[in-house]
Amino acid sequence: MHERIELKSADEIARIREASLIVHDVLAEVMSAISPGVTSLELDRLAERGAVRRGAVPAFKGYHGYPASICISVNDEVVHGIPSGRRVLEEGDIVGLDFGIAYNGFYGDSAYTVPVGKAVSERALSLIAVTREALAEGIAAARPGARLGDVGSAVQELVEGRGYSVVRDFVGHGIGRQLHEGPQVPNTGPRGRGVRLRPGMVLALEPMVNAGGPELRVLDDGWTAVTLDGSLSAHFEHTIAVTEDGPVILSLPSGEGGR
Repeated sequence: MHERIELKSADEIARIREASLIVHDVLAEVMSAISPGVTSLELDRLAERGAVRRGAVPAFKGYHGYPASICISVNDEVVHGIPSGRRVLEEGDIVGLDFGIAYNGFYGDSAYTVPVGKAVSERALSLIAVTREALAEGIAAARPGARLGDVGSAVQELVEGRGYSVVRDFVGHGIGRQLHEGPQVPNTGPRGRGVRLRPGMVLALEPMVNAGGPELRVLDDGWTAVTLDGSLSAHFEHTIAVTEDGPVILSLPSGEGGR
């Protein structure tokens, strides 16, 4: 059974870009507030205020029952970490921030992983850098005529070539008038397989990379996914449009590049 994929008009892509840039700006505010001693609940409230102040609605809050505005995943938490006043960020942690909003009928979605403080291990910093680079490789592969397997393979080859592992249990997705649309976007190959990319497709690419093995388990809260072996995990995501001229990152201001 084929997934329904909505090709977006230039106007629709512009509106998704508006939503995505709000996500970018709110995440920049949240990242600037990260330091040892801050709780993940404080960051959640900051994200929600930032969205509302810009006329947007946090997309995750209440989505399938998720209780917060932003997913905050620390160290071995891969995705969907629930903010808490009891979760205090500590020197040397790494923290994944995954945030989406709805604005004027369209959605934007993005994620970053950042170090906490200055005493972060080289291993952790390398994991963050590789995950960011893997996203850039996946985006570069998202050209008209390519297949989704080419995108996933670009991510997988870079990650595994550096000695890390790609999470299989969670994937990227189409995005537009809904937060999650078709197609699903795996972060693994093989090349030459999967949906063929066409101009007008808008995708949220989001590799999740573990320092150890790819296996996960979900905690008793029903949301937080952690690495099975307790290794660190990192997550980056951008909303992109496939155009005649290649991929365009909608969740970055023009000229900022794929940081």
